[in-house]
Amino acid sequence: MIVKNVEKQEKSTVSFDVLCDAAEFEKAVNGAYLKNKGKIFVQGFRKGKAPRMVIEGMYGKDVFYDDAADDLAPAAFRFAVEQEKLRTVGNPAVKAVDVSDDKELTLSFVTAVWPEVTLGQYKGVEAPKAKAEVTDEQVAEELEKVRKRNSRIVTVERPAQLEDTAVIDYEGSVDGVPFDGGKAEGHNLVLGSNTFIPGFEDQVVGMSAGEERDIHVTFPEEYHEKSLAGKAAVFHVKCDEVKENQMPDLDDEFAKDVSEFDTLDEYKADIRSKLEKTAQDQAQSAYESALIEKAGDAITADIPEAMVEEQMDNMMREYDQNLQMNGLNLELYLKYLGQDPRTFREQSRPTAERRVKTDLLLDKVAEEEKIEVSDEEVEAEYTRLAENYGMEAEQVKKALSKDVIVGDVKTRKAAQIIFDAGVPTEPEAAAEEKPKKTAKKPAAKKTAKKAEEAPAADEEAKPAPKKRAPRKKAEKPADEGEGKAE
Repeated sequence: MIVKNVEKQEKSTVSFDVLCDAAEFEKAVNGAYLKNKGKIFVQGFRKGKAPRMVIEGMYGKDVFYDDAADDLAPAAFRFAVEQEKLRTVGNPAVKAVDVSDDKELTLSFVTAVWPEVTLGQYKGVEAPKAKAEVTDEQVAEELEKVRKRNSRIVTVERPAQLEDTAVIDYEGSVDGVPFDGGKAEGHNLVLGSNTFIPGFEDQVVGMSAGEERDIHVTFPEEYHEKSLAGKAAVFHVKCDEVKENQMPDLDDEFAKDVSEFDTLDEYKADIRSKLEKTAQDQAQSAYESALIEKAGDAITADIPEAMVEEQMDNMMREYDQNLQMNGLNLELYLKYLGQDPRTFREQSRPTAERRVKTDLLLDKVAEEEKIEVSDEEVEAEYTRLAENYGMEAEQVKKALSKDVIVGDVKTRKAAQIIFDAGVPTEPEAAAEEKPKKTAKKPAAKKTAKKAEEAPAADEEAKPAPKKRAPRKKAEKPADEGEGKAE
């Protein structure tokens, strides 16, 4: 094979021709004949037994040329990439196929390549860094969460209140006729949970154990059981028991029960310390992301669309894999969201563009700073990943090549250079609240709350290893009951 006519084009694309000599092309043509002869019927021959020259005589000498060119194209492209040392991106396109009178094949390719990058400022970049402050209210909120986790449900002799659990028997009817699924006994209903249709729980509030009453409600127009949608119904309800959630007192005994500390003050101090550590980590992460984003915006590069599209495809695959861990898939998930796949994918474009800029930035910084990765660092990285994934190091080595590991370590080293040279600044003060106008504003349109945002729509520009640990599983939407007051 011979590579010729290599030309750089706009948007970081390169075109070139690969010449395959007559012997190579003849071998490919004969291979195409052998592969396809069983599909061609020729009168007078058993299927698959017709000689090549007979088939070519019937359909033309070029009958197998397209298949032969398709078979040669991958090898021809790889040959050119290796010879010209091209760093390609995305999938190449075969723009032309030509067979000369001498039976030589010329394949013309166009492919996107890694763009030439000119760095802007990447050392001494300024970015705001928030102060890691923890308020008394945050400590109190954390304590309240622990109290709730350690609460107990007890029966009380008083009328039911919001947040109580009422144990009820009920039977519903429409126009005096009971309906399927409208009856239950011993149901534990948390008042204020809004698990039953609107108005039901409010009318249970105030009931005492042993009390019975009729509850009048109307099923919503959009109720999932169409035969009940919009219908007025009566539920005869008997309250069997009222239970409340009793939380422990905040005292030293509570601290001893839930922690390793002997006093509540010590426990509070520990909570504050942990909250401060979390706040510091979050502030540092946001600061580093801002540094990377600013340094990425400062680069100059003719970024090919193929790089962004490839990144968007990667994000969709990652998202689909995460959903499959929970028994879902992207197609089913989009049905829950009521969103078009193309629109959903396009929402990932801003994040994909940031990822591409980050990749280009860190790759160029690694080159500029002449970053090297030792064999010891590679082994340490394999060990770290093995511990993170709960695998043997040898298993990780089989899954991730040394080149991938070297690339990830270089990326982290390059990012660290930017972080170490960064200049933290004070965050901008929040804008003062404007005085409210007396004129009435138009009512805001109600929008359905999304189960989750578009994939990685607001992901940080901070670099991450190319191979990531599985993300936390998303929860499935709960199935609705049929015909109940729920």
